[in-house]
Amino acid sequence: MTHASPRPSENGDNGRNPGKPLSEHTTLRLGGPARELVEARDWSEAVAALREAEGPTLVLAGGSNVVVGDAGFDGTVVLLRGGGVERIGEGLVRVQAGQVWDEFVAWTVAEGLSGVECLSGIPGSAGATPIQNVGAYGQEVAQTIASVKVFDRETGEIRDRSPQECGFAYRHSVFKHSSRYLVLSVDFRLEAGPLSRPVAYAELAKRLGADVGDRVPLAAAREAVVELRRGKGMVLDPADHDTWSAGSFFTNPVVGAAALHGVADRAGGEPPHWPAGEGRVKISAAWLIGAAGFAKGYRRGNVGLSTKHTLALTNRGGATTAELLDLAGEVAGKVEREFGVRLRPEPVMVL
Repeated sequence: MTHASPRPSENGDNGRNPGKPLSEHTTLRLGGPARELVEARDWSEAVAALREAEGPTLVLAGGSNVVVGDAGFDGTVVLLRGGGVERIGEGLVRVQAGQVWDEFVAWTVAEGLSGVECLSGIPGSAGATPIQNVGAYGQEVAQTIASVKVFDRETGEIRDRSPQECGFAYRHSVFKHSSRYLVLSVDFRLEAGPLSRPVAYAELAKRLGADVGDRVPLAAAREAVVELRRGKGMVLDPADHDTWSAGSFFTNPVVGAAALHGVADRAGGEPPHWPAGEGRVKISAAWLIGAAGFAKGYRRGNVGLSTKHTLALTNRGGATTAELLDLAGEVAGKVEREFGVRLRPEPVMVL
């Protein structure tokens, strides 16, 4: 995401700040300086900034799903700020890209709209959710997105893309690993009523005292999800180094039956897994990491696995991105040697 013709700031620097470390703008608290840093207070300023910028551009909002290298970014980084939510039709709501995601989820619950309640507690902005097809506890945004408004940097056009045009897949879309599109706003089709969508995740159902497939009060679903995330260090807390992370660092690998059987043979039992369509399954990456011998809290210098959840790689204070990537390589390498399955990073890499 990127920049707009910034208005003059009070100190007369036109909102531009050269050389500011990006570690101040990522939840990992890692990343070197940007050549130029511009704050855009809405998507129109962001579009203007992109059109005006010379050289490479990068847009950051919540900074929760990105790993920035120690060298920083030799270009213009736009900080997308500002949000807002509005009803635009029966069951349709529009959220601006800069809106804090969890505030939007809380709003839907308060308004009696179901469809994203199990995505509570996830850090970052609403505009980032279609890029990653953000998902958790049995829901993902692709299930409820009606359209995504984007700025096409190649053509200079602003247009709406349908869910089919977004190419949603597991933790993926056409927007990921591409700088062509800037997400400006997202339309969600939600269901009016006091109850959640059917609970699809066994761990959540257990916490709620319900069965998989049950519907529960929206507020209860949100509260249970936030409690589960907090217990895994996945709710931001400046005092808790377990939350100095990019969330889940690896995606759950999707494999065929032969690979699943191979893991089971090597581990002496089947790993937790879920159907992924077309005869394939998702295997728990957290389980693979633990089975490969990495315990919660495993430490390597200034980085380590969360003390609450093996899937989060954390900055324990004073870390560098190089240290974090070395740890990621160590974990992924051992999992592959032990089980023949390669773990893939979930965050966007800006290296």
